[in-house]
Order: sequence, then C-alpha cells, then structure tokens
Amino acid sequence: MSIGSSGRIVLEIEPELKKELYSTLALDSMNMKQWFLKQVSLYLECHDQLSLELISDDQGMTGGRK
Repeated sequence: MSIGSSGRIVLEIEPELKKELYSTLALDSMNMKQWFLKQVSLYLECHDQLSLELISDDQGMTGGRK
C-alpha cells in the first residue's frame, strides 16, 4: 500500500464486512471517520505507553516465590 502526502486513507475490504461495519456504526450514531479517529487515538495511546518488563523467577529474582 502506498503512502501519499494527502490526508486520505484508502482500504479495500469485503463488501459484506463493510456493510456490517456501517450498520453497526449507525446503531452507535457514529460514522466511519469518527470511529476510525477514535481507534487511532486508542491505538497510539496504548502504543506510546511504556511496557513493564516483569522479572520471572527463572531470571534469578531473589526473595521471590518459586
């Protein structure tokens, strides 16, 4: 998929999936742009969060239960 400089994003999906998505969005009083921008925001928020690296017992954690 090419990445242009405009603000447009073009996707091809199965017609039935598109129909179901638009119907479900209508039930929630949303349009595709609103839904997409919400999903983008959520994705970027989660992606930017620092991940916690937990130390497992196998890595020599002292004082931990085994």
